[in-house]
Parts: sequence; C-alpha cells; structure tokens
Amino acid sequence: MTAKKVLLFSLLSLFFVFNIFSQELEPVKWDYKVEKVSDTEFILIFKANVDKGWYIYSQEAPSEESFAPTTYFEFQNAEGNYQLEGKTSEPDVPTIYDKIFQEEVKKFKDEAVFKQRVTLINKGLKQIDVKVDYQTCDDSKCIPSDFLFNFSLDGSEIVKEEVVIDEKSKQLSEGLNLNVTGWDNYEEEVIEEKSNLSIFFLGFIGGLIALLTPCVFPMIPLTVSFFTKSAGDPKKGLFNSLLYGFFIFLIYALLSIPFHLLDTLDPGILNNISTNVTLNLIFFAIFIGFAFSFFGYYELTLPQSWSAAMDSRANKIGGFIGIFFMALTLAIVSFSCTGPILGTLLGSSLTADGGATQLTMGMSGFGLALALPFTLFAMFPKWLNSLPKSGGWLNTVKVVLGFIELALALKFLSNADLVQHFGILKREIFIGIWIVIGIGLALYLFGKIKFPHDGPLQKLSKGRLSTALLVVAFVVYLIPGLTNTKWANLKLLSGFPPPMFYSVYEKTSECPLDLNCDKDLESGLALAKAENKPILLDFTGWACVNCRKMEEQVWSTSEVYDILMEDYVIISLYVDDKKKLPEDEQFQYLRSNGTVKDIETVGDKWQTLQTINFKNNSQPYYALLDHNFELLNSTKAYEPDADAYYEWLKTGLENFKK
Repeated sequence: MTAKKVLLFSLLSLFFVFNIFSQELEPVKWDYKVEKVSDTEFILIFKANVDKGWYIYSQEAPSEESFAPTTYFEFQNAEGNYQLEGKTSEPDVPTIYDKIFQEEVKKFKDEAVFKQRVTLINKGLKQIDVKVDYQTCDDSKCIPSDFLFNFSLDGSEIVKEEVVIDEKSKQLSEGLNLNVTGWDNYEEEVIEEKSNLSIFFLGFIGGLIALLTPCVFPMIPLTVSFFTKSAGDPKKGLFNSLLYGFFIFLIYALLSIPFHLLDTLDPGILNNISTNVTLNLIFFAIFIGFAFSFFGYYELTLPQSWSAAMDSRANKIGGFIGIFFMALTLAIVSFSCTGPILGTLLGSSLTADGGATQLTMGMSGFGLALALPFTLFAMFPKWLNSLPKSGGWLNTVKVVLGFIELALALKFLSNADLVQHFGILKREIFIGIWIVIGIGLALYLFGKIKFPHDGPLQKLSKGRLSTALLVVAFVVYLIPGLTNTKWANLKLLSGFPPPMFYSVYEKTSECPLDLNCDKDLESGLALAKAENKPILLDFTGWACVNCRKMEEQVWSTSEVYDILMEDYVIISLYVDDKKKLPEDEQFQYLRSNGTVKDIETVGDKWQTLQTINFKNNSQPYYALLDHNFELLNSTKAYEPDADAYYEWLKTGLENFKK
C-alpha cells in the first residue's frame, strides 16, 4: 500500500472511531454453494445479486494509485487445511467510467459470480469459512459491507457462531417494518443536492474576503512584480503568473479530497458528524479561537519551518515544480488569515446535506478567488497602480471577520444543545447574543471600541460607515426575533437559529409553527385514525438546516399551513435525537447480514425505521400515508417551492378521500 493510501485510510479510521452512523441499506444479497470435483478438490461459488442501479467492484484495482474500492475475499484458517488453486475468478467485463471515482474501473451490475478452486491438505476438513469485504455503489454514494460464507464440504450441518437477539429485540425490530405499500403507483423522487454553483459562489466570496486581509493583500504586488520582472521575457512572466494562480486554485481544491472520500465511503457520515455533540462543541471552541485570533490577541500560524522549507524548495528547484512550491508557501504563510475562513467552509459543509461535494465546490471557489488577482494583475500590470495601499483598513477587515466568527460559533453550540436537549440556547437567547455581537461590531466600526492592532481612527471612511449602517440594519431586523409574535419568524435566517418552537415562551405545542403534530409514530397513528386524517410522515432533525427552511419558509405560507393544520396529522420523527430511550424500549436490531445495531436513542430508532422502509437516510424526507401505511403520493425531499409542495399535499389528500 502506498504512502498516500496509508494516509487516507489512517484518516478514515480516525473518523470511523466515532461510530456515529450505521448503514442498513443492503443492495447486495449473497448466494453461495460448493461443487465437489474430487475427494480433495472443491470449487467455492459466491454469487452476488445486486439491486438495480447499484454496482459491486472487481477484485483488481485499476492502478496502484486508484481510490476505487475492490472486492476482497479472505479465506480463513487455510494454513494446514487447504490451499488455493490460482486466483478467485470473476466475470470478464470491460471497464467503464465511474462517476464517483472519476476513472475507468471494472464493476458488475445485476449479478456477479466469483469462483475459487481449493485443494484439501487436511482431508478431514468439513467446513471452509470465507469472509468478503466489499463496497456497493450507485451513481452518488457507496456502502461498505462484509459477509461471512460457511461452506460445508460434506453436506454436514454448518458450525457457526450465530448472532442471537432476545425475544424483546425481535418484537421491537419487527415493529420498525411498516410494510409500506403503494410504491408501484408513484415514481420515486430523485433527491437532488443543493446547488453546487451557489456553494461555489459562497466559497468565491470567502476567497475575495481573504484577499482583503493583511496576510494576503500585500503579497499581490510583490508576487506579480517578481514574475513580470524576474522572467525577463514578458510572455514567460505572464505564463508563470498564470501557472502560479492555477496552483493556488489546485492546492485549495485538493484540500477537500479526504472529506470527499469519507462522504463517498459512507454517505451519512458527514451528516452525522454534524449532529455529534462532542464534535459540535469542538467546532464551537475552534471558532471562538479563530475569532480572538482575528481580534489580534494572538496569531494562529502553521510552523515557520514549513514555510521556510517550501520557500527553500521553490528557490532551489525552479520551473513548474518551483512555482508550485511558491503557491504552497503562500497557502502556509497566509494561514493565520485564511484558516478561519476555510474553517467556516468546512464547518458549514459538515452541517449541510451536500457534505463533502459542497466542501469541494466551496474550496474550489475560494482557491479561484485567491488566485485571480495574481493572474489578472500579471496580464495587466498597470492595474497595480490602482490598488489601495496597505494600511489600517486591512486590520479592520480582520476584526470584522472576528465578529462574524463569533456569530457562526453559536451555530455549533446550538446544534449540540438541540440534539441533546440541554435547553440552554433557546431561540430568543441565540438571537439575543447575535444582537449583542452585532451591537459590538457596530460600535467597533463607529470607532467606539478598539482592539490590540488598531491604530488611531482619524475619521470614518465611507466604506466603514456604510458597513456600520448595514450592521445596524441587521440588528434592527433581528429584534422582532426576541418577541412571541408573527414577526418572530426571521425567514431570511431560516435554519440558522434554533426552531421557533424551541423557545423561552410557552408554546401551544412543541411543533413547528404551533401546528398539530406528534413525535411518536404509534400515538400519531392513533390520532390520525381518531380524526380520520391522512398522515404526513416527516423525517427531520434538530440540526437539519433544510428542515428549518421548509418549516419556516414553506409550511408558513397560508395555503400550506392551512392544509397541514386542518387536513393532516403530522408525525415528526427526529433522526438525530440523542435522547435515550427508556430501558424497556432499547433493543438490538439484527441486520440481514448478521450484524447488530444497538437502538439506544430516539434518533437511532427513527433513523433505522426510515432506512428500512424508505431506503433513504436524508432529511427532510416526507411521505404521505393512509392508516395502513399505503402511499398517497410520491415521497418528497427538500422542496423550496411552496406552490409545488401544496399541490403535492392536495393530491395526497384527494387520494386519501378516494
């Protein structure tokens, strides 16, 4: 295994230690048998039956550097008992392009038969055990799995250690299967990711902001002048500048690859990181650290030896590689300013459904924005004269970013508070702290507060004054959020503060917008039967941003609100709820592959129920059902179009009445 793969799998191991997500999807079902050739020779046959739209991969990697998964058979207790004759055979199919791993790979759909010929050394051997490790992928995600085969060579009873769960666990496990019907009547909705273009744009804005910091801005004229003057040939200088800019972009884009691979190996892992209490508290502490660094109380820098080593290599090597090391030196030297902004991109991506894909887009946008000035000013050197001179305004930008980091830190504390039900950071308290931060920022911009690196303020510039007025306007916008009125729904911030029902005020219900809902499936079903209403099964999460957007921007519209209030029973199941189930309701769920998942929290239960019945683990996720769990319309995910959502609800209601 190469050093690159060792590094990758070390990183993967670090994240899997948290054990925060278990996947119940099993797109591969295995059949196996043994063919007797002679008294000492046998052929072991493994048949993988692969669900439509999924693939299982070859045993051979396309190349040593490939990140595509492989299927691996582990023949147990072979030494002294039997020997393998040749390699395990597999179907001979041509390679095809893989969208996930972006390379030509060999993979199998529908079914794949593997065979291994063995010769016995121990003629008294009656059983051979083989374990297969593999990954099954569709066009957007992969699921790591394993399976243990027990081959009986003489037809005798297989001896294996069987996983046994008690009767209580069996009954409670059976209760998770709703036997949802009606799938043939509706097309399954393809869940689309949030616009990657918008994430790229936000990353680009982050890169532009980073340009206006003391770590990066002074480097622009110095670096451009170096390339245009040292090259001698203007064309060569321009080419070197273009190459320098490209390498800056490439470095930041590559930083997201480990997270992208994590998300590929297990599509739920980053989403579950976002609801892990410990990690959210760590992110909160990190963002507070970023904020005080921007305020100027200390500098967050990477080891100076790193930048010195990169600079030395750039000077010694020269050429393309030398320019690459120059770009890497810039990334290291500017870390004290770019690090917190990159941390914001990382944190926001981990709390979003798009996960690592969005992180890649955000990092790419960031790198492009950072690279553009070095390229454009090299193409048009006279533009350098129009650049403002470095000065105190650069420090002002850093301090403003510090206030923003403080505000963003609260989101991570809020996530931990919500999923654990600490009850500390209710919605109004969250908004109140934001108001205090906003007032502090406004006072700083008006020159009433100073930080360590601030010089004397002679007069307010137009930019500083206009920014201060925008901050004041934002604070005024936040103030109604402290009230218990209809104006408290701050739609522009939907999904960022805690939900409106998580309030210091007494609410008529603990449901979004005071709608009638139930947070338990059994009691919700009883209510739907008593009122003879269809069910809106709402798979949601305390830390789910898009869930809050749906509730506060779509459910709040008059037509949608009325039909939900009058004609439906909402059953909201929070898949990230860390509240412990009562001991008599905790149980073990036995998967079809023989492994066990411990159902200990409310979220464990609802997450498993969603995956078993709907083969899906994203939120929000909605299903319209009658009292026998028959679908009344296609399932639906995030739908920002209120009119389309209303029509979906209306159609479901009409089908229920039929």
